Amino acid sequence: MSYDDVEIEDMEWNEELKAYTYPCPCGDLFQITLADLKMGEEIARCPSCSLYITVIYNMEDFQDAAPPAPPSIPIAAS
Repeated sequence: MSYDDVEIEDMEWNEELKAYTYPCPCGDLFQITLADLKMGEEIARCPSCSLYITVIYNMEDFQDAAPPAPPSIPIAAS
């Protein structure tokens, strides 16, 4: 049984891991890759324990999707 159901919007993109992540109670992170999401996977697993979560998302949003772009930093004009 899934530890929790988590909306994709509540997860964070981790550029280093190339995965969406969510804090696990063990102290590590649940992880699900963009490739997993494109294939319709909905389970994000923790690499340090046996827990997993169900990720709630619209699969169509991830068809031919690129990883999220880093936030832009406004540059002040002088």
